[in-house]
Amino acid sequence: MASSSDDDNDFIILTITNSNQFEENSVSDQDLFLSATDISSWDLPSILTFSTLRVQAHRTRLIEQSSYFHGMLSWSFSESRLDHISIEWELEAFVNILKCLYGCSVDVTFDNFLNFYEGALYFGVKILLEKCKTWFLEVVSSTVPSQMQLDDLIYIWNFGFKHANDYLPELCTSYLAKNFMWAVSCKSFVDVPYRLLQDCVKHPHLTIQNEMHLSDALFMWIDASTKDLNKMENNCTDILKQIRLSLLPLWFAAGKRRNCHYTKLVDESIASVFKLLKISPAGSLRFLEGGDLKDFRIRVTEYSKKLNLSSCPQITSAILLLSLLPSLNCTDSMLRSSVKQLLTKLESLERDPYLISQGLLPMLSFEAVEEVDISKCDKLHLRAAIECFSMSFPSLKILKAAYLLNFSISFLRQLVLKCPAICEVDLAVDVSPIILEVSNNSLTSGVRLVDVSPLHTSKVRLSNITKLTLEGRTELCDSDLLYIAKFCINLQHLNLNGCTTLTDVGMSNLLHRCLRLKSILVCHTTFGLNSVLALCSDFHGYDNTSTQISVSLAFNIQTLHIGDCKCVDETSLLKLLSETQMLKSLCLRDTHITDRALCSIHGSSLEMLDVSNTMVSREALTHIISGNPGLKCLRVKGCRNLFEYKSNAAMGEFSYLNSCGEVEIALGKTCRLQEISLGWGFSHFSMEALKPAITSLRKLTVGLGASLGEAALTELPSTCPFLESIALYFQVISDIIIVNILESLRNLQVLALCYCFGDISFVAFKFYMPNLRKLQLERVSPWMTNEDLVILTQSFPNLAEFSLLGCQHLNSDSQQIISHGWPGLLSIHLEECGKITANGVSSLLECVALEDLLLRHTGHGIQRSFIQDAASKMPLLRRVSLDLCDASDGYFDIPPDDEKSYLRFVMIARCKSMECGLALHCLEPRRKRVHKETLLVSWTSENVISRVVKERL
Repeated sequence: MASSSDDDNDFIILTITNSNQFEENSVSDQDLFLSATDISSWDLPSILTFSTLRVQAHRTRLIEQSSYFHGMLSWSFSESRLDHISIEWELEAFVNILKCLYGCSVDVTFDNFLNFYEGALYFGVKILLEKCKTWFLEVVSSTVPSQMQLDDLIYIWNFGFKHANDYLPELCTSYLAKNFMWAVSCKSFVDVPYRLLQDCVKHPHLTIQNEMHLSDALFMWIDASTKDLNKMENNCTDILKQIRLSLLPLWFAAGKRRNCHYTKLVDESIASVFKLLKISPAGSLRFLEGGDLKDFRIRVTEYSKKLNLSSCPQITSAILLLSLLPSLNCTDSMLRSSVKQLLTKLESLERDPYLISQGLLPMLSFEAVEEVDISKCDKLHLRAAIECFSMSFPSLKILKAAYLLNFSISFLRQLVLKCPAICEVDLAVDVSPIILEVSNNSLTSGVRLVDVSPLHTSKVRLSNITKLTLEGRTELCDSDLLYIAKFCINLQHLNLNGCTTLTDVGMSNLLHRCLRLKSILVCHTTFGLNSVLALCSDFHGYDNTSTQISVSLAFNIQTLHIGDCKCVDETSLLKLLSETQMLKSLCLRDTHITDRALCSIHGSSLEMLDVSNTMVSREALTHIISGNPGLKCLRVKGCRNLFEYKSNAAMGEFSYLNSCGEVEIALGKTCRLQEISLGWGFSHFSMEALKPAITSLRKLTVGLGASLGEAALTELPSTCPFLESIALYFQVISDIIIVNILESLRNLQVLALCYCFGDISFVAFKFYMPNLRKLQLERVSPWMTNEDLVILTQSFPNLAEFSLLGCQHLNSDSQQIISHGWPGLLSIHLEECGKITANGVSSLLECVALEDLLLRHTGHGIQRSFIQDAASKMPLLRRVSLDLCDASDGYFDIPPDDEKSYLRFVMIARCKSMECGLALHCLEPRRKRVHKETLLVSWTSENVISRVVKERL
């Protein structure tokens, strides 16, 4: 409000005309006269209905509070003697400027910030200018990027840049750098001005999860900014130089080879990765011999919350350590010497885990980092990494270190000691194709293990780990489980899928101790009677009112996955399931589950049910579905008892009942599924009844025994418009079905057509599907040629997994088509595909990011050293499957342990010759190759295991 000292007789009339002639609220052509003395009681909405406003203001106050009016009214300008000044400005903004001049409160928002800021600058109102600056500084300092839209940020930056105001562009650049991941997810990211983007990627606060996100963002921006990239290539050179090519994930760099505009860039990245891979741990010290280390520093800032280094096999302890130290200059000889000493000690941790001193080096601390992913970083020394994490990431809660072989239970011990805040650990590896032999104790009831390991006799630090994933760890033994049970007293989620060397007794001992478990995944293990008894035994606890209760562990279990656990009999399953009340996810595939056991489930919270390849009936399944309306995922493929038919015993005939049954009706009435896997007993009538339940379906699998028919499959895109994955087995398909699927389901990521019948041509595949990641064509395209293969590479440019079976017309040229068309493939399966490898394997080795490779019956020309050659040229390769029929020398060399690189499994099948057809004395009998046995070689962190099995793995 105006003070009493103001000269009330010293007035001047301000005539403000709205500069926005199209303002919707300006409905009156009349002038409105107001006095600034009453400014606190002005009704802004009413004022804005006038196009012109006349305000009687105090000359002295205008001079004191505004440099604009001070210059105009205080000097010898002609206006200084006038009692009337005309101003053309946005009406709402100027009214608020006047309010600020008279000491009234003004609220700054995204809608009015620039108007206020521009007005404050033009009229020289320091109070409002400082208020705008303070408000914007608070906004850009916030850790919640959703407070400001990217469009607003761009608009504000453009204003500051246009008016040569450094304050706004600097704040905008800093904000964009800190929230770069958020910005990339916005549709308007491609509208970011080049200068702003350039300053952002050079900013020290640029915060990204890994170098791939920066590269992908820049490529996306460049592609969207110009249709003719060649015209802009020189302008983009500087910004692309900011990418640290040595730190890109291998699969990402390999995949970008397809784009001719970035080929040179990504080739340089791949060459750098392989150069780093050739350096031994001792040789990593060469980084410190001189030169700029900037390109080897992982980007971590004070705002980083997640660090993702997965699929970067080139990452070593040296690179990690250098990224967590202050910038090293060539002149920092003492600091470089200290780094060399520390690196030497880090690499010696296997021999002495207590060598590292916290004060040895000025390690940077990043307290915001909560999650780190080092999966598939095989060259990274695990113990050394934990030492670095403990010093630089004090708030680390989640560690993902999947697919690393250099593991032992003592690693967990070190992790708990060094990173006390850790609560989630993922150490999964590939699950073995077979269950290894275990002790007979797994089948003995009532046996308890005695804790005698020296590792467990000393005091252990209790951890905060609530989620532990050890899937596929065949090196685990029962004593390791006892140790885990001792220090992981807060464990709620445990994944032991595929831990085939653990015994039932060992698992039962852990279950007796971990009383907070709510999620148990033990598929493909010896989980049996002892474990069931442990789950069903009562323990004392407290409810929400602190009243002591006695319940079993099974009562509170929410996730129970025991698929393919052959040691659980019908009686055990009945006992276990009858105890459950809170189940949300249940996997019973390939078990001895009966209707009685399934119907014994008392809860109503199931969201996922997998009873694939079991003998459950329609009645039992209907009972479960009706009682669980929240069911989102149902897998019943391979359940033969769902097949309904009527028989004529006298005539020895039976026929399929084509009407839909209770299962479909129950699903349609109660559930809204996101995934369904069908098989025996489902037909086109079933799809009609299922329509209400599958309108939001994301994943569909149709297996043997189902017969959906052409009509149902043709209508599939309209029935399930959100499908992302389709797998059809033994179905009748046609070009019309394929065209409808590819034309309508633009978000499709997985397409599998296996053993299907019908006449399809590759014309049906001529639809550009950039989102498709997996394509599986098995026994559906025997006439496929190289020209057809080219069509696939053009239609599905971003495939990560590709599988062909039974394409006999392909030849050695197909290798180059595959490797050039999909250079970033992670998985290739080629079986019975003509003569692809008749001249050896060459071009396929250019798919440097491959993790899984299967070549069987593809041509008698694969060299004996192929496994070792592939492992050296594909540093992420974990699985190789071959057939001796294709070996040019009749056998394959198994690489020694020190040259196997990242290999986890090698499977070599052997065939035998068998007569087929009628044997006539005048003709030589026809013979065909059939499977005989498979050699499985598997590597763990401790040893290598070789065994011969009858199964075709």
